[in-house]
Amino acid sequence: MLKNILGREIIAKVTDFNDKYIFAQVEGLTFRMARDELLKAPKINSSLKGFAYINDNHQLQLTKKVPKVQVDRYAWGTVVSSRKDLGVFVDIGLPNKDIVVSVDDLPELPQLWPQKGDKLMIGLSIDAKDRMWGKLATPEMFQTISGMAKKNMQNKNVTATVYRLKLVGTFVITDDYYLGFIHPSEREVEPRLGEVVKARVIGVKDDGTLNLSTRPRAYEAISDDSQMILMALQHTSAKQLPFTDKSSPDEIKAYFGISKGQFKRAVGHLMKAGLVKQADGFLILNEN
Repeated sequence: MLKNILGREIIAKVTDFNDKYIFAQVEGLTFRMARDELLKAPKINSSLKGFAYINDNHQLQLTKKVPKVQVDRYAWGTVVSSRKDLGVFVDIGLPNKDIVVSVDDLPELPQLWPQKGDKLMIGLSIDAKDRMWGKLATPEMFQTISGMAKKNMQNKNVTATVYRLKLVGTFVITDDYYLGFIHPSEREVEPRLGEVVKARVIGVKDDGTLNLSTRPRAYEAISDDSQMILMALQHTSAKQLPFTDKSSPDEIKAYFGISKGQFKRAVGHLMKAGLVKQADGFLILNEN
């Protein structure tokens, strides 16, 4: 009987109330609602509408604070904790109740489980014992709610939430609801399920999905010495300087304030990143 009541908005008949709770029945079951959720006491036998669930004290409860996450309705919730033997607990906005996403629906590796503050798109399901579980949205659901990205998103920065982990890579949905994919070669560590990541667009596919990278851009990954040399080049009108790894230590020290060894390492990083080149006694900025 409860299976068809829990996890939904229902209408119950008020049977009693006190200073703390209002009691209302539906199909012979008595639910309680916190008295402070209503501005004034309802009349006995009047109708009371609310979201039905079993709270953490195993009591039947109604609330006016109706969550977006319901049976057959999917929305974002925030992970608040986890238990290795059970799963992760998700806050969907209910008083006295967090929703469990079962260990069976989570990655095999515990380090890839969602952590506190991560986001999961879930709906509710009720099992044979009237327990309410969070069910992860399917890839098909994400496909349905996503939009088509435009080609001008190339190289743009995006914020995205991980919704699926596979050996081939990480599947995400951006804050603007574009689907994205991060190949293992385009990440330094594998993101967790539900983790919110910063990424950049490295490709826009014909189907409107994005190829993304969480690796730093070349100029973001270089050392402070490399940054200093790069800025010096950028501030010259000719975009070049009369220094190479053949220059004398004294000349390098006088101009850049670093040793020749530091200079050579910094220039090596810049060349490896494709940002500069050396030719005819000059260090030259690659502007393309």
